Amino acid sequence: MSKIPWYYVSFGDEEFLSLKNTFDIRSFGMGPITRQFEEKLAEYIDVPYVVATSSGTAALTMALMALDIGKGDEVIVPNRTWIATAHAVTMVGAKVVLVDVESDTPLISVEAIEKSITPKTRAIIPVHLGGRIADMESINSIANKYNLSVIEDSAQALGAKFKGRHAGTLSDIGCFSLSMGKLIATGQGGFCVTKNKDLYEKLRLLRSQGVDDILNPKYTINGFNFRITDLQSSLGLAQTYKIDRRIEYLNKIYSIYEKEFEKHKKIELIPVDYKSGEVPLYIEVLCEEREKIINYLSNNNIQTRPFYPDLDNAEYLKVKNKHFSNSKNFSSKGLFLPSGPDQKEENVHHVISLLHSYY
Repeated sequence: MSKIPWYYVSFGDEEFLSLKNTFDIRSFGMGPITRQFEEKLAEYIDVPYVVATSSGTAALTMALMALDIGKGDEVIVPNRTWIATAHAVTMVGAKVVLVDVESDTPLISVEAIEKSITPKTRAIIPVHLGGRIADMESINSIANKYNLSVIEDSAQALGAKFKGRHAGTLSDIGCFSLSMGKLIATGQGGFCVTKNKDLYEKLRLLRSQGVDDILNPKYTINGFNFRITDLQSSLGLAQTYKIDRRIEYLNKIYSIYEKEFEKHKKIELIPVDYKSGEVPLYIEVLCEEREKIINYLSNNNIQTRPFYPDLDNAEYLKVKNKHFSNSKNFSSKGLFLPSGPDQKEENVHHVISLLHSYY
């Protein structure tokens, strides 16, 4: 039996044909296919402006640059997120200010945000971890009170909605990832979304060394090479037609795990409110015997993944005298179980059966 992966998304005939079309028209850099991809994403997310880029990290970095955040500024970031969220802040020379997450969900604590605001605070980056939506109404209220910018890290939340509005559209700029563990995968890639035309024009310039016309360049602002290629965009374009179907299947997988884990209390499924529009991109659980379970499932050809460390473990971020009790609970007990839009349902049942046997 081949190993069951912790997350699985596959490429098929649609992606191959889209890639072949890009080869046929010999569009290998960033060109017409990327524009089509951006237009399709804008249509799906219901936002006027999309700027595709080389990664989710690049998207966050571009967003911070577009909002003129840099040296001497502070940016509030949750302690539970992938390290890229913090690295984007350090890339522009700003200081990362870490805050704890809620006790029942790994999303930024609204109460902790307001306690961490100083005269140097310029922005908040809520992270919609695992397709869950942070409390954007409260976060935006705080941002308005203190005149702060808000950047949504929606890397794991494509398709997720709050009261009918898409993640990424609830702030100044939303940032998404297209890496292999996401709803749409292009190998690497990402994109920014915004409703502000001025920010859109600035993001476009930042993506291409501050140059609008490569053939007739004029140096306008300090940008970088954050471009994506049409080869990558062709893979993403083909998958935009599968988004709703993939979300529906992820909901099905989550509901299977949810029903089965009601039978015992040894494994706690971290909730995702998929019935209200959140997207259970991953199956995330808390368990006391995490290492034993990882080894047990691995011996049965099942790949899992422990939660990544809390950001305060990165010594170079120089976090001092802070306690993140809620974050610690998630990082010490959290485990990703097999999921993904192309994970076979029989694999899910096999994993559950083995866990029932273990307990």
